[in-house]
Amino acid sequence: MKTSDFVIFISIVLVVYIATNYYIFARGWQAIPKTTAWKYGYSITFLVLALSYWVGRIVERIDVCHASEVCIWIGSFWLAYMAYLFFGALFVDILRGLANLTGTMPAIVQDNIQKAKQFTAIVVLAISTVVIVAGYVNACIPRIHHLSLDIPARSAKMDTLHAVLATDIHLGTIVSNSRLERLVNEINNLDPDIVLFAGDIVDEDITPVIENNMGDILRKIRSRYGVYAVTGNHEYIGGVEAAIQYMNDHDITVIQDQAVRINESIYLVGRKDRTANRFSGDERKSLQAIIQSIPGNLPVILMDHQPFKLQEAMNNGVDLQLSGHTHHGQMWPFNYITSAIYELSTGYLKKDATHYYVSSGYGTWGPPVRTGNRPEIVDIRITFTR
Repeated sequence: MKTSDFVIFISIVLVVYIATNYYIFARGWQAIPKTTAWKYGYSITFLVLALSYWVGRIVERIDVCHASEVCIWIGSFWLAYMAYLFFGALFVDILRGLANLTGTMPAIVQDNIQKAKQFTAIVVLAISTVVIVAGYVNACIPRIHHLSLDIPARSAKMDTLHAVLATDIHLGTIVSNSRLERLVNEINNLDPDIVLFAGDIVDEDITPVIENNMGDILRKIRSRYGVYAVTGNHEYIGGVEAAIQYMNDHDITVIQDQAVRINESIYLVGRKDRTANRFSGDERKSLQAIIQSIPGNLPVILMDHQPFKLQEAMNNGVDLQLSGHTHHGQMWPFNYITSAIYELSTGYLKKDATHYYVSSGYGTWGPPVRTGNRPEIVDIRITFTR
């Protein structure tokens, strides 16, 4: 990423992060008892929570250790609390403002304003905690989503193809060995012909993946025609060359603006992520250029991490596009934002003869919490019609 772009991006993130934390801190400050011990305790605790994620990520870049893991876990949960405490405080402020405007503030609140503030803070914190705990449990229990498609065979030799898709695994400190073991076991139980990873396999820094020897777990995946992956934006954030090399070294074939012929029956096309130029100055080929380089008359399956410009796949005769990236917002109500940004934020769509599937993903980014949707592995059964 260009230095100027990076500075602008980090500046925006920090401004939003600091402003959100200040708002939550200020509302909490009004509610706690007015004794020195409570004020000091609250301030120190809040500061630790607010800084944990950033400290953990910085320490992780230097050395993956117990301290970095603890900080990242604490900080990741705080990101979830930030969201729901902010929404809770904002909701209370709106109600309070409406009550003041209309003169409908209950007498019990007016007569016991400090106790009312404390009670409200406890309720908001309790509701946020219940939502976050439920969201964490939900994030750890992926579903198997089954998808059956009919695609014209053209000159394909196979009659059927059984593919398993997983996107946005985000391997690292949060999604570590146990979650990866579960993913591999679920994939192997489905007995696929081919396994497809449509980007963001690695969270950010590849170091925790290497330190925890996750590559040996990935090698346990069984499929007839292999395991293929494309890069997502997070591979570029953490260092794309190291991520690609690690995956290739552990039996995952990363395809970058290329087409691979599978069993003389399909072409599997993999595109570089859209952020390739921004992070590494590496232009990605147009889909038209890739498709035009494919000889023969075989069905085409495309993996493109970010589901932008869906029309492009249809215009170039792609039979099936597989994407991820959106997490479908990951936490409610952010799913409304992703639905507004993307033509397809999650699930299945067909445009003319082209099928599309956008997965909500297997892992999590930031908060280890899903409250807007389920994590998933996609079991795709393709019949080649003649």
